[in-house]
Amino acid sequence: MIVTRFAPSPTGHLHLGHAYSALFAEQAARTEGGRFLLRIEDIDPVRCKPAFTSDLMEDLRWLGLRWEEPVRRQSQHLTDYQDALARLRSMGLLYPCFCTRREVTAEAAASGQAPHAGPDGPIYPGTCRHLSSEDQEHLRNERAAPNWRLDMAKATALAGPLVWHDLERGEVVATPQDFGDVVLARRDVPTSYHLSVTVDDHLQGVTLVTRGEDLFRATDLHRLLQALLGYAVPDYHHHKLLVDASGHRYAKRDHAVTLRHLRSEGMTAEEVRRTIGL
Repeated sequence: MIVTRFAPSPTGHLHLGHAYSALFAEQAARTEGGRFLLRIEDIDPVRCKPAFTSDLMEDLRWLGLRWEEPVRRQSQHLTDYQDALARLRSMGLLYPCFCTRREVTAEAAASGQAPHAGPDGPIYPGTCRHLSSEDQEHLRNERAAPNWRLDMAKATALAGPLVWHDLERGEVVATPQDFGDVVLARRDVPTSYHLSVTVDDHLQGVTLVTRGEDLFRATDLHRLLQALLGYAVPDYHHHKLLVDASGHRYAKRDHAVTLRHLRSEGMTAEEVRRTIGL
């Protein structure tokens, strides 16, 4: 049975792009007699607000969407991500990183990398990768708690060649090494987007991940984590991104295209569906 999901972060109000993504996922499940899930990705305690969660669920119901209960809220399942981290740590694939974001950017620039050399930004130069246990202990006492990074060289060597399937593009050869040693758990949050979304899709039995094409490259990294953690591999469909008349992607800061604003202007759910082509 096909299982799809819509997984917004409650950091603002939903816009037309979100409407497209949610309706696309729901339609994919409905046409195959499958299941449609809603997941709230609220691991960031600073940017994610309960009021936005309530508002987005109200907007989705207004669009006519129905999903299975209970809704999974990531903030309530942090132990699931900690368990996954513990497994990776036991495999010798994680190391603590005490560098600040500013230090990482400066080190990447000093090494001659472009400012955004990897899909997620500057490639981490590995400053903390070979710290001795004594140095790690010293930095724990001197600085804040560390981030935890994936040793990409070890991880890709262990996983071997990887592929995944996109419904539009067919078989895709994964190149997670392009990300470098990514952060899988932040010093202020015991997980990351890449880890939590991979764990959640596994635990919820998602068989088709439908999301915007801006996350196409991220799937390479998620495929690596699936291989390391022994997870089944879903199919993927990366759909087009909606843009405004000037060609810019819709964003939460653009209040003119939020569903809340459009509703207040008298637009109906059916008109929204026609506008985005669903």
